[in-house]
Amino acid sequence: MPNVEIIEENNDYIIVNKMAGLISEKSPFENITVENQVFDHLLKSKKKPYVGVIHRLDRVTSGVLIFAKKKSTLVEFNALFSSRQMQKTYYAIVKNEPAKNKGQLNHYLIKNNLEKRADIVETKVKDALQCSLSYLVIGKNDFGYLLEIKPKTGRFHQIRAQLAHIGLPIIGDEKYGSDQKYLPLSICLHAQKITYKDPSTKELKSAEASLPKNKFWAFSL
Repeated sequence: MPNVEIIEENNDYIIVNKMAGLISEKSPFENITVENQVFDHLLKSKKKPYVGVIHRLDRVTSGVLIFAKKKSTLVEFNALFSSRQMQKTYYAIVKNEPAKNKGQLNHYLIKNNLEKRADIVETKVKDALQCSLSYLVIGKNDFGYLLEIKPKTGRFHQIRAQLAHIGLPIIGDEKYGSDQKYLPLSICLHAQKITYKDPSTKELKSAEASLPKNKFWAFSL
């Protein structure tokens, strides 16, 4: 099993840089998951480590992921997430040039369980949930435009669906209309940073994940 890239680790939690292509939590249908990687890492120093899944990233997405090493820490982080005291920042690469250099997207989202995707609508209809994000163009290369994205809500496939809805599908995201090939089981979406209040010290902290190491992500930032 490949080693997990550790960003930060203390007695309460561990922060890792998830590889695209892996699912976040263990599954009987997957040989390698990020949760398995974290468990194997913790086994080196503890016979029966605890691994609490605080949040998840889509299989196709890379970036910052936090796991609790104690049940009490899991409960505290869950409270931070439910009260929206965690700020995530994502980077996405889109092939098409955005009409505006920055903006805020406000839509309604319907989870399409049959097709395992999210459908975006402009007005409130049955089963639709409000979704909102802000974006800023921060780079350009031969493949497309690099967007910095800050979601205000945390809906299923929200970033992927909202960007596609305005004609900016993420590179490699064929499910949402991208015609640009990327790596297998991956799209150009990266959870770059998470800002949170440390459950023990109450200190405001940030953790950042290095960008994927391939030509698509070659930007001068």
